[in-house]
Amino acid sequence: MRVSLKDVAERAGVSIKTVSNVVNKYQHVTPAMRARVQEAIDELGYRPNLTARHLRKGRTGIIALAVPELGNPYFAELAGAVIDAAAEHDFTVLLDHTRGEREQEILVSQGFRARVIDGLILSPLELEAEDLRAREDDVPLVLLGERSYDLDYDHIAIDNIAASRTAVRHLIGRGRTSIAYLGARTDSANRPAHLRLQGWREELTAAGIAAPESLVGPVGGWDRWDGAKAMARMLDAGVRPDAVFAYNDLVAIGAMRVLHERGLRVPWDVAVVGFDDIAEGQFGAVTLTTVAPDKQAIARLAVESLLTKLAHPERTGGRELVADFRLVERESTLGRR
Repeated sequence: MRVSLKDVAERAGVSIKTVSNVVNKYQHVTPAMRARVQEAIDELGYRPNLTARHLRKGRTGIIALAVPELGNPYFAELAGAVIDAAAEHDFTVLLDHTRGEREQEILVSQGFRARVIDGLILSPLELEAEDLRAREDDVPLVLLGERSYDLDYDHIAIDNIAASRTAVRHLIGRGRTSIAYLGARTDSANRPAHLRLQGWREELTAAGIAAPESLVGPVGGWDRWDGAKAMARMLDAGVRPDAVFAYNDLVAIGAMRVLHERGLRVPWDVAVVGFDDIAEGQFGAVTLTTVAPDKQAIARLAVESLLTKLAHPERTGGRELVADFRLVERESTLGRR
């Protein structure tokens, strides 16, 4: 039989209201009373009926997270962090992926799951500001990623320009003077890669180091194959950098494979820095130096922002919330200074 609040109250010798206050984490319960009720909860194995709790508030208890590609380890790891952050508030997360396609991002943002979710966390790649201005769905929305829309939706990101400058500064500090950037997109200036490219340019310029277009490697996507192709094209064109800063770890891993195939040693001939700090980067023959966004902070800020909007729908959004990052030094940038 399912253990009820009444069962816990009888075991603890308190009222059902007191048990409810403890379960719902209300503040006005003495530590001794809270410990007494918690002991009864633990002994009986009581589990709150979260569905009923959410329904009493007119909610489903479900929030959605939509990302470009769950097969990308960064988004998979971020999704895990969002699930953990939501669970702390007794919410379940519904996962969706948009393949980075504008039509799918529009569909998600316009509320095709509106009847089953309380809010949406969306990481868009192709969505335009006019798409969000045309949004009629009133389900709370929080945006993730590099693109900022200057609209009434909270946006969670790291400082991509500062993070990229940190990566390039690290390479310069290792004595590198011909630093390539792999991951540029030529289809539109406001696509996500432009901030990291901007950071690359700014740091090289500040150091008095040339940043020619020949050192910019365009890609069609951001997977291992894209990094491999971009690196191969650059080498085939006769451009031989002594360092590579890649848009993400997958691009960096692809580039490192091609460098190995061409007889160039990482890090002695070419140092490499990635971005995202995915687990895969720690297990190659040469471990990958990378920029590590604080995924847990991004997830926590996104969930808390969404729940704040749920609790206070009258409040306007539009906040730019910034999570931290750090540079994780590994074998791919060790070597000469």
